[in-house]
Amino acid sequence: MHGFADKLGTLMRNVATTFGRSLTLLLVVFLASPLRSEEPVTAKVKPGQVIRWTGSSLLSCSLGDESWDPVDEACWYPLDLDVTGDLELVRRSTGGVASRRVQVVDYPYPEQRLQVEEKYVSPPADQLDRIAKERAKVDALFEQRTPRRFTLPLASPLAKLPAGGRFGSRRVFNGVPKSPHSGADFSAATGTTVFAVADGTVALAEDQYYAGKSVFVDHGGGLVSMSFHLSQMLVDEGATVKRGDPIGKVGATGRVTGPHLHFGLRWLGARVDPELLIAQSKPQDIR
Repeated sequence: MHGFADKLGTLMRNVATTFGRSLTLLLVVFLASPLRSEEPVTAKVKPGQVIRWTGSSLLSCSLGDESWDPVDEACWYPLDLDVTGDLELVRRSTGGVASRRVQVVDYPYPEQRLQVEEKYVSPPADQLDRIAKERAKVDALFEQRTPRRFTLPLASPLAKLPAGGRFGSRRVFNGVPKSPHSGADFSAATGTTVFAVADGTVALAEDQYYAGKSVFVDHGGGLVSMSFHLSQMLVDEGATVKRGDPIGKVGATGRVTGPHLHFGLRWLGARVDPELLIAQSKPQDIR
């Protein structure tokens, strides 16, 4: 019995010695090997930007926890106004998985100071519940993911689109800082026809406290277009619209300083510069 115990002890010591040597060897190899460097930054981008990464035989695009389908042989990445830091863009194709790292620059948009009716800066108490309900209803729209029905670039929301802008500007109303401007303002006369920029379904058409008479169209693929401050809404909630269909008339309802079209886009929940998708300017391409 003692002989067996001695043999077992010797065997265990040999195993421990061999294991210790192997572990030491692995540690030496690991320390001697260069650490994998972080993927270099492919591009520097602005918040509110849209990135286009073209490719062939694409299967899906992803950023963070969300994935979506490519559009026209490209992965498009909408970046919200609040996004910061470095982002990893991923795409999958029949050839495998690829990624790129982009760096979001500091918030680049200027401040804009405006004077409006005081009720749109400090709403009366009897309007607070209405405002909260409208916000909740709109936020729910941005979570919808229906089949894509749009192509890019989008059509113009106006027959003659003037120079727009002010997207992203930090709004200060009557001296009070408010949320950044999440759309583009296009100057137009009251009564000018507003058109659907792509096929879709009217997700919401109502008179809202801040946005005035508004039409929200769900174009599928996580893309929602918004036309605010209308004098007239020409479609009802639930209606199906085609690219180029009239949906409203320019006006000056809600929080405005004069008649114009506020046109906005939410893509996969991100507030993006709409001019990047209606051929007024170009998205940022990466390779």
